[in-house]
Amino acid sequence: MQPAYIVPAAEWDSLTARLARLEAAETARLATTAEDDAHANEVLTVRQAAAHIGLTPEQLRRARRAGKLQGVRLNEKDFGYRRRDLDAYPRRYHRATQAA
Repeated sequence: MQPAYIVPAAEWDSLTARLARLEAAETARLATTAEDDAHANEVLTVRQAAAHIGLTPEQLRRARRAGKLQGVRLNEKDFGYRRRDLDAYPRRYHRATQAA
């Protein structure tokens, strides 16, 4: 035997409206998260990356060679940097971010 609950119509309507609002908020949150992930995985060139975190291109290259920052090889000569790695760099090494 399964129990059955009788819910007044007004309470049922408020519960279904609340559920609809929660589902809409979750859908919006997931859409925002997907956009943020795409933005975080964007690969920047050396000049763009250096301007993003407030270093010179040579300082950025030195940080990559020292293993403090992970680079992405664009071709046999050039490296790029993921935005998420650049955003973590100032926090990890306690650098103050400069406005570019």
